[in-house]
Amino acid sequence: MLGLPKGEVFLVPWTKEWEREFLLEQERIQKVVGQHILAVRHIGSTAVRQLSAKPIIDIAIEIKDFHDGEKDVIPLETLGYSYKGINVLPDRHYFNKGEPRTHQIHMYQSGSKYLLEQLDFRDYLRNNDTARIEYEQLKQKLSTLNKNNKHKYADDKAQFVKSILEKIKR
Repeated sequence: MLGLPKGEVFLVPWTKEWEREFLLEQERIQKVVGQHILAVRHIGSTAVRQLSAKPIIDIAIEIKDFHDGEKDVIPLETLGYSYKGINVLPDRHYFNKGEPRTHQIHMYQSGSKYLLEQLDFRDYLRNNDTARIEYEQLKQKLSTLNKNNKHKYADDKAQFVKSILEKIKR
């Protein structure tokens, strides 16, 4: 299953479909904006095997210069993305696709603190079953408590994410 209706929060079990969908989307993105990008990576919970997640593919695009993101708006719109600007989330160009929403692009300048944290957190969960299970249990609890409040759901996960990032930095 892929797609999360606006304003809802729910999780579904991890599926290989998410990996396939990312690879297809990565190829589409590289065809339309390949000249401006350094890398296209699968991030977020759908990128971690066996982790239940909101059914949205999160994609990190790394660009050399932050202003290059403006050049990619029209080409990404041809793939069905809506550009939401640079003020939705810190230090990135943000795009989403579909209603229900199926994909999100977070476009970062190379070396961005937020990009590196996304990759570090993803990799930690990929390599640490205990942390992955603990995170999944927290997400399940929070998705039940915050079915109609994605911002509270995200805010309530923040301390767990921060604790993992602090472990990595030691």
